Amino acid sequence: MFQWSKKVVKSVTFNPEIGDESLLAQIESYLEAQPEKTFSDLCKDALWQALCVPDSVRPSPNTAALPMEQQIGELQRQIAGLEERFFAKESNRLQTMESQILQLSQQVAQLSIIFNQAVSIHPATSSVPTVEVINNPVFIPDPTPPQEVDPVISRLSSLVDDF
Repeated sequence: MFQWSKKVVKSVTFNPEIGDESLLAQIESYLEAQPEKTFSDLCKDALWQALCVPDSVRPSPNTAALPMEQQIGELQRQIAGLEERFFAKESNRLQTMESQILQLSQQVAQLSIIFNQAVSIHPATSSVPTVEVINNPVFIPDPTPPQEVDPVISRLSSLVDDF
């Protein structure tokens, strides 16, 4: 087998014929459209195709871009890792907030049960002094002593007060 040195330079000669000139014009327009390609890359691609070499045997088209592609791939992996950590952290925060909201809802329900029980046990005495303390900062004792009230009357009086 023929062995070449590490870098071999071959030349292509274009004659001043119509066919060569039109081929040269096509090459120039192709290379202008794809600035990352060189004339050498174009010649190698043409030779690979002309010799019917399968794609699996061919080297990558641009080995100089390989480190850049590796850097891009590494950056994409890093971004994916950051997104994954961010979403995991936000998911954890969301779960914490949901559990805190659930605890607060349970505490509010317990307080409303306790409040309703206290109102049903002391309906008249629990609502009136609160209003007096808020509206009147000076304490005025009630002249009439508390008397035993019929439960039906106390329920009706609380409904009338609410109405």
